[in-house]
Amino acid sequence: MAPSTSSTVTLDINGEKHTLTVDHRTTLLDVLRERLDLTGTKKGCDQGQCGACTVLVDGRRTVSCLHLAVAAEEREITTVEGVAGGGRLHPVQQAFLDLDGFQCGYCTPGQICSALAVIEEHAAGWPSAVTDDIRPEAGPPPLTPEEIRERMSGNLCRCGAYPSIVEAVARAAAQARTGTEEAAV
Repeated sequence: MAPSTSSTVTLDINGEKHTLTVDHRTTLLDVLRERLDLTGTKKGCDQGQCGACTVLVDGRRTVSCLHLAVAAEEREITTVEGVAGGGRLHPVQQAFLDLDGFQCGYCTPGQICSALAVIEEHAAGWPSAVTDDIRPEAGPPPLTPEEIRERMSGNLCRCGAYPSIVEAVARAAAQARTGTEEAAV
């Protein structure tokens, strides 16, 4: 008897459960876009190199083009469609809008999901490749433009909106630190 090539999985996406049968080789990206019509997540390179398909899985960023759907079962998945709440944009989304952190917008959903994770990782004290003092007792380093660029480096923007993206992440991070919606860069 040949082994089964598909499984029934329940995916928790943006707080909503979806039960479907998927081929074991199906990526999370393809399930989101083709089966659940959540087209905010974009297919860029389909090789995990551009970041356009970045989503959050249990709060950590992942490139959904390389993440198998069956491996996402019992995990909390957040796509760009699930970021806003209560009829208002999330502060990261608002900062991208206010500061022109996009041009064509194709990479923006992945950039926003990655920015959310960057802000959380930084607040938790995770160092980056450019962090000078990586001792845990040193706490989070200043979130400089260099830190933001390094932390966001897995997300490419073909239009070159990087200066505005860095500024938007800095503003949203400042808002998260101060608990205000109007914190400036």
